[in-house]
Order: sequence, then structure tokens, then C-alpha cells
Amino acid sequence: MLTEQEVSRSWQRLFTGGEVTKETFTKAEALLEELRTESPLYHRLTAELVEIRKMKSDENKQKKKRAKVEA
Repeated sequence: MLTEQEVSRSWQRLFTGGEVTKETFTKAEALLEELRTESPLYHRLTAELVEIRKMKSDENKQKKKRAKVEA
């Protein structure tokens, strides 16, 4: 089991400067599993993951919309 500090550091590395893929989400979920569900960090990162997923979904919708316009 990782400490909260290790999870936090890994989380930052996971989402800083790289492309967010399905694999990124899988790794993020694995990090969340390392935390106790009552941990404030667990709740913060869970909310952050929901927001990142929403942003990624919105981004993909915009790409599809642009592709239709260009076609």
C-alpha cells in the first residue's frame, strides 16, 4: 500500500504534461485504490478524476464537431 504522499506524487506525474489516455485513467483508478475511502485525498482525487474525464469527453466532442464541419 502506498502512502498518501506517494499517491499524490504519482498522481501529479500522471497528469502533468502528457496526453491523457485510457491507460492514464486506469492508472489513476489504481492509485485511488491505494487510498482509504475515508481519506480526504481520496475524495479530492476522485472529484478531480471526474472533472478530468468530463474535460476529456468535451474535448473529444469538439474534435468530432470540427471534423464534421471540415468534411
